[in-house]
Amino acid sequence: MKHLGVLTSGGDAPGMNAAIRAVTREAMARGVRVTGISHGYAGVLAWKAVELTARTVGGIIHHGGTILGSARSQRFSLDAGLEEAVRNLSAHEIEGLVVIGGNGSQTGAACLSGKGYPVVGVASTIDNDLCGTEIAIGVDTALNAAMEAIDRLRVTASSHRKVSLVEVMGRNCGYLALMAGLAGGAETVVIPEVKVDPADVMARLKDAFERGKEYAIAVVAEGAEYNGIKLEKYLQNLTHKVGLEVRLTTLGHIQRGGTPGAFDRILGSELGAHAAGRLIEGECGILVGWTAGKVSTVPLSEVAGRTKIPDVKVLELIHRLAQ
Repeated sequence: MKHLGVLTSGGDAPGMNAAIRAVTREAMARGVRVTGISHGYAGVLAWKAVELTARTVGGIIHHGGTILGSARSQRFSLDAGLEEAVRNLSAHEIEGLVVIGGNGSQTGAACLSGKGYPVVGVASTIDNDLCGTEIAIGVDTALNAAMEAIDRLRVTASSHRKVSLVEVMGRNCGYLALMAGLAGGAETVVIPEVKVDPADVMARLKDAFERGKEYAIAVVAEGAEYNGIKLEKYLQNLTHKVGLEVRLTTLGHIQRGGTPGAFDRILGSELGAHAAGRLIEGECGILVGWTAGKVSTVPLSEVAGRTKIPDVKVLELIHRLAQ
């Protein structure tokens, strides 16, 4: 292989730039040119690309987001779009592609692979809902951002004897909410994977004050049936009866932005370099992830269209430790 491409797709994640840097420098160390494709699969179809060199990726390891930009493309999901993408890549003499992204991105990578085009995926999503890896690039930094926010909110909540609802990202996966709740010492966590009665949430929060606590915290996943807004409305309808004051904080994209932590820089570097090496050596149709403390690979066909479910037993642990 003499020439490979790399793109970032879907939601940005802290550590993506570390992966881009690693793909580029690993490939160049093996004498292979690298083209960065801008704005994900949309950039493949519109052909927006830039030559990457050891110098163009210098000084990006500590930057959040992605220097290549990211986007979603409905046209790419169609068979005609896939065929056009293969034609564009081949016309620019790109012999293989590294795709850095999450569920939708790797489903697209699997579709390209199904067309016979050489692709290697790199696991990257703050939601941590991607099968084939225990953790993805961006998860650790996003989790630490949520934990820091909870720690700050605890201070003001305890000063005013308030209930603090904290809504975190994660789409339809409750992993970030579960782990942020565990790390932040929450009274309860509301996630999409477990049906919840809001009355039970109120009971747990009320019980915290009755046990002598000066505050109570509930972490809510954005994809839950009772998300932050719905749960706040329910609780505020009852607060006058139980004497609790409730405030909602929605963290939103704060969790995506900012400087990637050490773990995500290391993870992005290891996964990116490994992906480039495997592709250059002729192995393709795989997702590069992290399992049991080391780099792992699984076929893209086993990842496409699937969503990983977090360990909901963590919720029981959170409730026991909140006593």
